[in-house]
Amino acid sequence: MKASLPGSTLVFITIACASRPAAPPSAEGTPTVSAAAAGQVVTLYRSPCYGGCPVYSLSVTADGLVSYEGSAGVRHRGSATARMPAARVSALLAELEAAGYFGFANRYRPSEPVCGRYVPDAPTVITSARLGTRIKRIEHDYGCGAAPMALRVLESRIDVVLGSGRWTGR
Repeated sequence: MKASLPGSTLVFITIACASRPAAPPSAEGTPTVSAAAAGQVVTLYRSPCYGGCPVYSLSVTADGLVSYEGSAGVRHRGSATARMPAARVSALLAELEAAGYFGFANRYRPSEPVCGRYVPDAPTVITSARLGTRIKRIEHDYGCGAAPMALRVLESRIDVVLGSGRWTGR
């Protein structure tokens, strides 16, 4: 009887680990979250989680072309585009700068000292912004308790300004 318990535990652990959502894309493999790519000035990517987290990416160019790609937990799966005034893009960049976006750490991940207390299984949000010659990319695991609340607010502002709700339903 004792010999079967460890084997059962091992099978459970293997199954639990196999069902974990994929990790967020790396900087090298994700052009949708790099403001340096294709003239994009602001990008946002929301990763999967154990719950019903929406999984999508958004980007906007300086002239106001908004691009969306939804893959899970959203009303519209697939690609979509929209237009917004270039002045709104400039205002969003000014808001990011004024709130200190370019001064935040590059990574709020469990392996980083700036993470603080960590709660597993939360989604990750990856944002980037390009303002003049400055380019900033931030990986923000929502399980990191010490990440600045202002960063979460700015991530929400990007969603609102770029109008993600029309595609995500949130």
